[in-house]
Amino acid sequence: MRILSVACISAALLVPGLAPLPVLAENAQSPATITVTGEGVVTAAPDIATVSLGVTSQGATAAEAMAANTAALSAVLERVKAAGVEDRDIQTSTLNLNPNWSNSDGSSMPMIQGYVATNVLQIRVRDLAKLGGVLDAAITDGANTLNGVSFGLAEPEPAMDEARKEAVAKARARAELLTGAAGVGLGRIVSISEGGGYAPPMPMYRMEAAMADAPVPVEGGEVGVTANVTITWEIAQ
Repeated sequence: MRILSVACISAALLVPGLAPLPVLAENAQSPATITVTGEGVVTAAPDIATVSLGVTSQGATAAEAMAANTAALSAVLERVKAAGVEDRDIQTSTLNLNPNWSNSDGSSMPMIQGYVATNVLQIRVRDLAKLGGVLDAAITDGANTLNGVSFGLAEPEPAMDEARKEAVAKARARAELLTGAAGVGLGRIVSISEGGGYAPPMPMYRMEAAMADAPVPVEGGEVGVTANVTITWEIAQ
């Protein structure tokens, strides 16, 4: 009877060309997941407004156009500040000086027929009760360009937090509905991501009221704050 020593067996396993011993490994399978997006919208009365208005002036020369524009805008600024707008809430957004081209004489080559100067301001109104008066003061004293009024919240975070909570609740409710219909359940949360912003209101203003005795009527409506939250859960079998 031939007896092989342990050393001989070990050596035999290391001989090149011999097949290695099989290694058993358990393949980990990623759990199934479900991803759902929920949207939360919270509306609130705006407490701040931004007005885009300015002056457009014409002159025979560039200097004349700018001089007329400066004089008119200075009067507008004086009236707007008197209506309660602070210096920190007034900012120039557009300042243009362009030639006014014309070929009214029938020639094929356009000629410069004067100049046009435009100066547009962004005016923030923190007291909405004064908004109509600010518009009235600006338009009455020379502002002839009104690009619109936008409304917002001075402190939007409380409303945003409520919208986030609503978005999460809607996402969970939808995920529970879907998994319940499929006969499974929700496991742990894998990831959460967020997006959102303002849903601007639709303000109403009437230019024909600018020359009336009463301030320009403006309706602020409501500001909608929107949050979108996307959540991924593991599916519990």
